[in-house]
Amino acid sequence: MVAIALDDLGAAYGRRTVLSGFSTPILEGGALTAVIGPNAAGKSTLFKRIAGLIKGPGTVHLTETARGRDAVRYMPQDTGGNAVLTVYESVLLAAKQGSGWRVSDGELAEIDQILAALDLHDLAFRGLGELSGGQRQLVAIAQALVRRPEVLLMDEPTSALDLYRQIEVLAFMQRRARASGMAVLIALHDLNHALRYCDNTIVVANGAMQAAGPTSEVITAEMLREVYRVDGRVERCSRGRPVLIVDSTAT
Repeated sequence: MVAIALDDLGAAYGRRTVLSGFSTPILEGGALTAVIGPNAAGKSTLFKRIAGLIKGPGTVHLTETARGRDAVRYMPQDTGGNAVLTVYESVLLAAKQGSGWRVSDGELAEIDQILAALDLHDLAFRGLGELSGGQRQLVAIAQALVRRPEVLLMDEPTSALDLYRQIEVLAFMQRRARASGMAVLIALHDLNHALRYCDNTIVVANGAMQAAGPTSEVITAEMLREVYRVDGRVERCSRGRPVLIVDSTAT
């Protein structure tokens, strides 16, 4: 099973440092890790640095990565694609990138399974240009999953989805990670989603890591005040689940 850890990771655009000093505990495969923080905190840059799309100091440690191909996969916020392709064609093309073009029955079955799990089967032969933003976001998730990454970086994958789809996708990703041993890092703005579905949480603010660890230990009243500038609390609902309640902006 894969594990990932960041050691003094940083990133820069030209001479401007945008990330510095990211060191995390080992994040085990089979778990979801929320990456949270205010707008423009550096979450997307962090993902690009982990994926090797930008350079900087520090090290991304990966363990037990046997396949090599697509060990780390980055799913950006921008889910634009070739509008000429159908949904099915785009997912099939993603599956075959970097390999031969011979398609096995097993690969076709896996594509069908992923499309069904994301409720995209009825859209399989629709053109990408005909889809809504939320539907394209679901297709991007399918394209990422069909590559079978060992570490998946998902940059706000639920931002264009309605509430039902948000819950559906996060629950599916939780099950998928646990079944496959994949490590999933997922940028989220809804902290209740992080509390409900994510085992770990990394807090990013002003290009630096503010906290990292189990979600229940990271999302606290103190963190909310310091990072988000709100007064809030985490309480238990009638079913015993943690729920974030924001009382006011911090004064």
